[in-house]
Amino acid sequence: MTHAARIFGDNLARAERYHDLLATTGTTRGFIGPRETPKLWDRHILNCAVLGEAIAAGFTVADIGSGAGLPGIPLAIARPDLTIYLVEPLLKRSTFLTEVVHELGLENVTVIRGRAEEREVKATLGLVDVVTSRAVAPLGKLAGWSLPLVKPGGHMLAMKGASVYDELARDRVEIRKAGGGTATIFTVGNDLPEPTTVIDIPKKR
Repeated sequence: MTHAARIFGDNLARAERYHDLLATTGTTRGFIGPRETPKLWDRHILNCAVLGEAIAAGFTVADIGSGAGLPGIPLAIARPDLTIYLVEPLLKRSTFLTEVVHELGLENVTVIRGRAEEREVKATLGLVDVVTSRAVAPLGKLAGWSLPLVKPGGHMLAMKGASVYDELARDRVEIRKAGGGTATIFTVGNDLPEPTTVIDIPKKR
């Protein structure tokens, strides 16, 4: 069984269709660089979907700065039990996300055009269990956008690279001011060619 078949199960065809949309429409509209197209499965789709390993069943998730839908759409395909909001400020990207959600028939996904820090977005979302992000901003700034959307006791899960330890050391004060507790850094998808590094910052109760 391939990694994709294991991760997506009965929804593998949806994941394959999303791959095709990223490789074609996503590339021509400039959301995915041409050099990234051959790496879409390993570097983008699979390593976003495995974020679900860190999220409990039935949770509500806001993916901020969703861009082309990473990690929110792979997560929604792999985990249909989750309710997912894709928050994206740019019109061309939010339009693409809406098209993808319709094309794939993702009934557990809603697209919200706006920035995480905007009052209208906060009013639409309310408070969620988890806020996710990938390559959006430095950790301190990201915490300031993410944690106000999280329920007390909920979590901010940010996909980060090797610099995450330095970012955490640098931005501890900002994270604390935003309502964050003690952070944990770990990997998910450890059987993949490229496991995903995640920082989990809980919202103080």
